[in-house]
Amino acid sequence: QAQFEVVPTEPTLLYKRDGTTIAAKESRRLKELFKDFGVQPATLAIMGQMGFTLSTLINMKDDEVDFVIKSIIEEYHLDLLMGEQFGIKAAIRAKRRLLDEEMEQQRLDLAGRTGDRKRKVDDAPDTLLLKEGHGTSLDALGLLGLTDPESDSEDKKVAKKKQRKRRSKEVGEDGEERPREHPFIVTEPGEPAKGKKNGLDYLFNLYEQCGKFLEEVQQIAKEKGEKCPTKVTNEVFRHAKLTGAGYINKPKMRDYVHCYALHCLDVEQSNELRKAYKERGENVGAWCQACYYPLVLLARENEWDIDDLFNRNEKLRIWYVPTKLRQLCHIERIKHGE
Repeated sequence: QAQFEVVPTEPTLLYKRDGTTIAAKESRRLKELFKDFGVQPATLAIMGQMGFTLSTLINMKDDEVDFVIKSIIEEYHLDLLMGEQFGIKAAIRAKRRLLDEEMEQQRLDLAGRTGDRKRKVDDAPDTLLLKEGHGTSLDALGLLGLTDPESDSEDKKVAKKKQRKRRSKEVGEDGEERPREHPFIVTEPGEPAKGKKNGLDYLFNLYEQCGKFLEEVQQIAKEKGEKCPTKVTNEVFRHAKLTGAGYINKPKMRDYVHCYALHCLDVEQSNELRKAYKERGENVGAWCQACYYPLVLLARENEWDIDDLFNRNEKLRIWYVPTKLRQLCHIERIKHGE
């Protein structure tokens, strides 16, 4: 039977099989796959020992991924944190979605070469996805069926999605596109941030400010005899900007709603997660991903009613449940047969 050994070579790990070195490219691809999901280098090394590649992982079924995680824990005696276990699954799902989106974009580009069909693609992209069999996965159904109530028209949503995709990437010195950097760093409760970025206490305070701006918008609406919004909508963000709080914007605040939700629903667990990721030197992207899964567990304890959890919390009820959180709850509920 083939024997594996880890060769501690920098800057990446290389693996040998019967004296033959597996390409360092695979090692880099695995590292790239999990870099923002809190997966530790030791775990990546074990995956390399087990012979897994990027292509193998993203083509595995969810129960097969669960088996891999179980094997890492039981056979290699590696103590994986819950956030790391879910990070492995989330990274694989995110990569699958990215590949699906790229394939779909190529299909749309090809279809767009004919006039009539191009207009149909522009007018109703979600309808085409369903008709042509690309909307049957759980993730796709979640994206299509769980939109925020204040969402704009389909045409505007498509345009904004493309704009966000362009804005979320930047070009590095090597010419490769890199994800947009988060404007925050992981800090413990009460710890001030150092440098140009802001800490997590500051982030959560922004949500408190949004609540005050919502109250101002509601008061203005009452004075005008108009319908008062009950949640933070585009109108609230516009009002914040007009009053000089341009640092509060929709993309930034929507990225971390679930993190704020955990802070509101279980501040003790939120603080422990912050401390753990600070001690491990993780970036805010990894912490952000890890915040999803305690919420999924809270939803399960509440009979999967995530809306009820939001609505029963005084500070949280003014925020819409993030689509991704809904998806994760839906997927986990089906997986557990509940």
